[in-house]
Amino acid sequence: MSLSDEERRAIVMYRIEKAQTALADIHKILPLGMWSIIANRLYYALYYAASALLIHTRHKVSTHKGVIALFNLYYIKDGLLPKEDGVLFANIFAFRQGSDYDDFFDATEEDIKRYLPQVEALVGKIVSLINLQ
Repeated sequence: MSLSDEERRAIVMYRIEKAQTALADIHKILPLGMWSIIANRLYYALYYAASALLIHTRHKVSTHKGVIALFNLYYIKDGLLPKEDGVLFANIFAFRQGSDYDDFFDATEEDIKRYLPQVEALVGKIVSLINLQ
C-alpha cells in the first residue's frame, strides 16, 4: 500500500511527536533514578525520529534493525550525518537491549548522563533533516 503525501506527513509528524515525548518522559523520570526505563526511552526517541526521517524520504521500514540499517545506509554512509551518530544509534540499541532483556545488566546514572545529551542532539539533527527536505 502506498501512502499519499498527506498520510506520509501525518505519520512523520506523529513519529516526531513520539520522539519528543520520549525525551520529555526522560526528564520527568530522571529525578526518580529509573535508569533502565530511561535507557528504553533514549532508544525509542532515536527510533521514532529515525523512522520518521526514513518514512519522510519514502523508505520502507518494518523492523528496529531495519531502521538502524537504513539510517546508516542513507544518512551515515552518504555523509549527511557523521559516523559517530551511526555508532551512537547502534550503541543505544544495544544499551536498551541489555537494559530490557539481560539479567545481569543495569543501566546506571553515569550511562544516562553520557548518552542523554548525545541522543537529544541527534534527535534534533534528524528533525532538522526532515524540515530541510
